[in-house]
Amino acid sequence: MSTPETLHPVDHRSAWRADLHSRDSFTVSLQSRHIEAFEAAVAAARTQVDAAESITRDLFALEAIADDIAGWRDEVMHGSGLVILSRLPVERLDKDELGMIHFGLGTYLGTAMSQSVMGDRLGHVVDVGGKDPRERAYRNSTELDMHTDACDLVAMMCLQKARSGGLSGYVSAISIYNEILSRRPDLMPALMAGFRYHRFGEQAPGEAPVTEDPIPVFSFRDDILSVNYLRSYIEMGAEELGQQLTAQQVEALDLVDEIATDPKLALQFVTEPGEIVIFNNLTVLHNRTAFEDAPEPELKRHLLRLWLVAHDPRPVADTLRIYEGRGIAEQAGKSTYFEGNLAYSRFDDDDDVRM
Repeated sequence: MSTPETLHPVDHRSAWRADLHSRDSFTVSLQSRHIEAFEAAVAAARTQVDAAESITRDLFALEAIADDIAGWRDEVMHGSGLVILSRLPVERLDKDELGMIHFGLGTYLGTAMSQSVMGDRLGHVVDVGGKDPRERAYRNSTELDMHTDACDLVAMMCLQKARSGGLSGYVSAISIYNEILSRRPDLMPALMAGFRYHRFGEQAPGEAPVTEDPIPVFSFRDDILSVNYLRSYIEMGAEELGQQLTAQQVEALDLVDEIATDPKLALQFVTEPGEIVIFNNLTVLHNRTAFEDAPEPELKRHLLRLWLVAHDPRPVADTLRIYEGRGIAEQAGKSTYFEGNLAYSRFDDDDDVRM
């Protein structure tokens, strides 16, 4: 285990700050040649498959923009960790076509993982649970804390934004690490030792409801820094195990949350229809403010999400791959609604629940 004396700040492009980089720094405006390539690929794929999740890279030919995709991928994997593609014409494409574009582009970045016990590899981020904290976060409308997901890369395509709220936030985990090392290096050992995570009822048959091993918030492999962070599952895990977090652990988690939402570090914006946000889940944390939908079904907030295992994944601590690169195992008859006990402090705030 590294000690504060042996740790050092990470000097890399992935350690960006919002006070030095606007969203324009990460945005690529799609040109007509990109749109034409996507539409041609969809037309060709539709002669072979009916569903987006059946698309493979071989069935989604994008040779005309291969160099561009390679550049986007390199930026996400080895650069800033964040790319925003804008100006996809969602108004002239139907949802099936958009799903094929999103899944097809994803095949050039990695392999899509199941995101829940429903087996959804192309996830639909829509409100089905309202403010109910028992519903998975991507299927309710509550505010979400800064966190990571269980994959290498995340790709989000916006089809429709909410009537109000629903701002997305992104922050460099590398900058958070550097800031903690500067302010409170004494708290770093607690974060690097890690925490056991609750599985929110999505454990496979025979698997424990809490991870067997602690998962570090910050960890190094081959001198490369990665992050894993979902505070609500940390606290649920401690509650499930009957183990109270220490005062130092709570102080360390509080500091992560404080720095992660500092406007000097974190970008916050509404993802507009026609934008695709691709980010490195091992270097970037993300969140969302609460939102309210319009009453009309066609105007409800709707994003398409991919959890991807990168084709040449970042070297990470073994415990970070809690789903072993396969995603959450599909389980017939189960939904994303949690039936277990939520009796712990962060679910005591009614509409201000975060997870």
